[in-house]
Amino acid sequence: MKTLEACLKERILIIDGAMGTMIQRHKPTEEVYRGERFKDWHTPVKGNSDLLSLSQPEMIQNIHLEYLEAGADILETNTFSGTSIAQADYDMQSLVYEINYESARNAKKAIEIFRKKHPENTTEKFVAGAIGPTNKTLSLSPDVNDPGYRAVTFDEVADAYYEQVKGLVDGGADVLLMETIFDTLNCKAAIFAIKKYFRDTNQPELPIMISGTITDASGRTLSGQTLEAFYISVKHANPISIGLNCALGAAEMRPHIQELSQIAQCYVSAYPNAGLPNAMGEYDETPHETAHFIENWAEEGFVNIVGGCCGTTPDHIRHIAEAVKTFKPRVKPELATELA
Repeated sequence: MKTLEACLKERILIIDGAMGTMIQRHKPTEEVYRGERFKDWHTPVKGNSDLLSLSQPEMIQNIHLEYLEAGADILETNTFSGTSIAQADYDMQSLVYEINYESARNAKKAIEIFRKKHPENTTEKFVAGAIGPTNKTLSLSPDVNDPGYRAVTFDEVADAYYEQVKGLVDGGADVLLMETIFDTLNCKAAIFAIKKYFRDTNQPELPIMISGTITDASGRTLSGQTLEAFYISVKHANPISIGLNCALGAAEMRPHIQELSQIAQCYVSAYPNAGLPNAMGEYDETPHETAHFIENWAEEGFVNIVGGCCGTTPDHIRHIAEAVKTFKPRVKPELATELA
């Protein structure tokens, strides 16, 4: 089996689309979220998408399978909120390891099913352990009257990520993806946790993918960094890729991806939303429209990994995969050897 690095040198890889969008197509009720195992849980759990990896594993596996059928090379685990910090909203901190472990297994099982259905398809498929930003920020105060206040400490965030990483690695993730990063300090806590986990366990490190979020037309993250500053702040992690996802549609994301392609010394990823949300919070951009934008990025040599975020579906991924398949991937810059 080729490594992720080897595949990135050969072609533009396709990462899957939105998990939440696909879950909502099922219109899951409180009872569906609970399943049989959690039918008597003491708090409401509707909206806890990560829990479905335990209560409705076949639903999650089928969503993964739809993305594989559409041409995805990289599946993201259903673990965007898979930390004790985020799961505290449902009083499910005790389930964090299991959620991450089983989410990785669900993605692996989907790949096994795909292989059996399509033995002629020999392209490599990878599971990316999705590590979300949590619902608390280290750089900003949640209290406008107390700018110095923080709802969480760096050590607490790092410990939460450490537990998530353990579950994802044990479950079989091939790469760890820190995504939708709006606060670089949270990302640094995740990097710290990942490095510490592999040091503690004496295992070979998995590749790291980092994907930030530009929140508005200012071209900055929510914590105030420019794209270049964000990249410089995290490049010490030696990620296999750096990129952007969420917040913006492809049309608005283009200048930022172009900039990133010029400064990044690693591979570049991009998976935008299906346009900007409408007045109802829904996404109207068609698969053809999204693919057209991303095709231009591939033609210009900006990207190595492309896919979709909020509002995107297997149809979006199918169109994107078709649109970029004839283009060569962006060539990773070779670092100049420093003189002694």
